[in-house]
Amino acid sequence: MIEIKNIEKIYQTGTVGFQALSGVSFSIKEGEFVAIMGPSGSGKSTLMHILGCLDTPTTGKYFLDGKDVSKLNEDELAEIRKNKIGFVFQAFNLLPRTTALRNVLLPLVYAEVEPMEREKRAKESLKSAGLDEEFFDHLSNQLSGGQIQRVAIARALVNDPALILADEPTGNLDSKTGEIVLETFRKLNKEHGRTIILITHEHDVAEHADRIISLKDGLIINDTKK
Repeated sequence: MIEIKNIEKIYQTGTVGFQALSGVSFSIKEGEFVAIMGPSGSGKSTLMHILGCLDTPTTGKYFLDGKDVSKLNEDELAEIRKNKIGFVFQAFNLLPRTTALRNVLLPLVYAEVEPMEREKRAKESLKSAGLDEEFFDHLSNQLSGGQIQRVAIARALVNDPALILADEPTGNLDSKTGEIVLETFRKLNKEHGRTIILITHEHDVAEHADRIISLKDGLIINDTKK
């Protein structure tokens, strides 16, 4: 599904350049659950932005589902993000005075899906993400942190993306709630075959994945499968 070939990323400020990634290469198969781990400054956020088509590499190639997305323009990258990638962020990014169901079906409104189909798909996504049906009509500011993150996961699933990209998804949760959310990812991977990439700086979070790619100073220092 994913093939990264000798990716380098250099940020230029005036005459000074900072190399965030230095020749990174790896591949990820469909249905894998992979954690990309590293401390602050390791390059994991830069890599996440490239994997999520939020940025492009300075040099190297990025293939997603066989398509070279490393040189696409902004409009083409936006199309890939809309159709191929589901994002789950640390900050949730839900509309606060909007119901869980409405938050999830909004991407389908923008995609001009028929109203009946929108509601059906949104409810299926919420169930897949493990939110009890009694909370579908609750406003997001009436839900717990774990429930909110499950709504965010459901929103990421609703367009049936090829890839779920989760950036520090437990960062704003207590450890018990974080475990519940991570188990939701495991269930989506094991029972539904979802391809998931988890970005984290915490080893115990990364351990929930089946493979850990460790970064330091813009380089892969370890790539371990369980």
